[in-house]
Amino acid sequence: MQTSARYWAVIPAAGGGTRMGSGRPKQYLPLRGRTLIEWSLAPFLEAEWIDGIVLVLPKSDSEFAQLPIARHPRIVPVVGGAARAESVLAGLRAVAAHTRAFRDVRVLVHDAARPCVQASDIDRLCEEADDGHGGILALPVTDTLKRGKPSRQYTEIAETVDRALYWRAQTPQLFGLEKLMRALQECEARGLEVTDEASAMERAGYRPRLVRGRESNIKVTYPEDLQLAEFWLQRQAEQP
Repeated sequence: MQTSARYWAVIPAAGGGTRMGSGRPKQYLPLRGRTLIEWSLAPFLEAEWIDGIVLVLPKSDSEFAQLPIARHPRIVPVVGGAARAESVLAGLRAVAAHTRAFRDVRVLVHDAARPCVQASDIDRLCEEADDGHGGILALPVTDTLKRGKPSRQYTEIAETVDRALYWRAQTPQLFGLEKLMRALQECEARGLEVTDEASAMERAGYRPRLVRGRESNIKVTYPEDLQLAEFWLQRQAEQP
């Protein structure tokens, strides 16, 4: 990275993963000889220009400490909150505590349930994101999009919308530390739901840049997603 900025990653992993139906937090499910969370952390550890990684865990978590990766010197575990935004804020405060000596600190927020992101994509995001507004990995929508209109028994098509305008948000999402903290705190104060960090930044008046990601950067949400993640990891392992 040819920049004077300091980079940290925040990985919220405090959710319950109830849609997996496994009875166990999905970040600890086995995936190609590791846990899912180990795959999600790996590309950030590979990027030596990232100073540290704050992993936000639930208060009740007892499994992460049992993993060999828990002893990595660049991983800082902290306790998160009930909602994603609370957990991300907890992670950002930990970053702030470790970076008081630096003026330009940028944070990559990444879903713990995205085990297939590649280090080269993280590099490209940092190169192409706007210095002031930030940026996110995303994919342009290729399917025809319909806006639905609910009725009493079913949902009908209201209109076909222009798919050229729409992108599917992924992570990591990259923003300046202080700007993102203020944006999330403002949403918290106003009781606004935050589904991703970019939405909080948008409400604060920023226009994050869309950086093209990969189809392989899936979010593991349902049981069948594990098989798809295994497929993409196998493909990555076969690359020269």
